[in-house]
Amino acid sequence: MKENILVIGTGALSTLFAARLSESGHHVSMLGTWKDGIHALNQNGARVSELDGTERAFQVRATDDPGEVQDVKHAIVLVKSWQTKRVAEKLKGILAPDGMVLTLQNGLGNRETLARDLGAGRVALGVTTTGATLLGPGLVKVGGEGIISLEQNQALGPLEAALRSSNFNLQIVNDARSLMWGKLIINAAINPLTALLQVPNGELLSHSWTRKAMSALAREAAAVAQAEQISLPFSNPIEAVEEVARKTAKNLSSMFQDVRRGAPTEIDAICGAVTRRGEAHGIATPYNRSCWQLVKAM
Repeated sequence: MKENILVIGTGALSTLFAARLSESGHHVSMLGTWKDGIHALNQNGARVSELDGTERAFQVRATDDPGEVQDVKHAIVLVKSWQTKRVAEKLKGILAPDGMVLTLQNGLGNRETLARDLGAGRVALGVTTTGATLLGPGLVKVGGEGIISLEQNQALGPLEAALRSSNFNLQIVNDARSLMWGKLIINAAINPLTALLQVPNGELLSHSWTRKAMSALAREAAAVAQAEQISLPFSNPIEAVEEVARKTAKNLSSMFQDVRRGAPTEIDAICGAVTRRGEAHGIATPYNRSCWQLVKAM
């Protein structure tokens, strides 16, 4: 069944998800604030540069006016964490009574922020390791196929089917919080260092001092997760971080891309969140605190 789906955001992942969903025949609208991105998406479609170098475009409808996308049944939120509160306020006026919102964002607290405005029963949690690099307004380069992990939620059925039909690798998990914290640890260990040093992910494996910093960031975040009684999806966080850095060696982290574009980063919801949760449990997180402060100062 073809669905009407609203993708919130006009950045790299938003454009990739919109393109894939449109390619499989779903009717895709996009809601964002980036004027150049909205114009390019409406003029040229959601354009994807594939791994083999080919470029394809898929029709979408993009707008910055929530009034143009009323009575939304299915929405996917892919904006940066610092934009979540604004998105929640917009969705409150356009989400159908039986509508469902799926957040696939980085960092902690996004579901809670959305739920405060929309109600907990209308917000579902997911995690994605799908990668994409924004080459320009409405144009993304595929960064390798990742996995989308969704919590078990019957109301997500139509959206789950739509994502599967769009050739995303999808799995249903019992504990999405475990995967969210797992991704948080990896993001905390890789993203700020690549942003500060302005290097691809794999470069962090080339120097003993960057490996030491990665390990310390991961170790601190894992200690906080343990205090939060989170069962992590891996037994060794340092090995998990290094494996991701190897597999995504040529990728530019989203935080590095943000810094390069002069855009706000998600450091508050990543290293900042680790630091704040650590304080609540009496756990020192000096590496995360330092990266939080340094990236914010950029």
